[in-house]
Amino acid sequence: MNKSPVPPGTDWHRSSYSNGGTNCVEAREGSQGADVRDSQNPLLGHLSFASPEWAGFLQGVKTSRLA
Repeated sequence: MNKSPVPPGTDWHRSSYSNGGTNCVEAREGSQGADVRDSQNPLLGHLSFASPEWAGFLQGVKTSRLA
């Protein structure tokens, strides 16, 4: 199991693009990376991403390489 790069107590948030829909993920970001979880099942755990992985994902979304 990966150790979370985000300190405990960091707030989870949804994307501003989710528009209150039900098929959303939540993220929490820290200096070492980010954690992502299913907003409908938050107690089932999360995926952790190191800073370079998270930055690459965000860049892909911003440049529409990921849809």
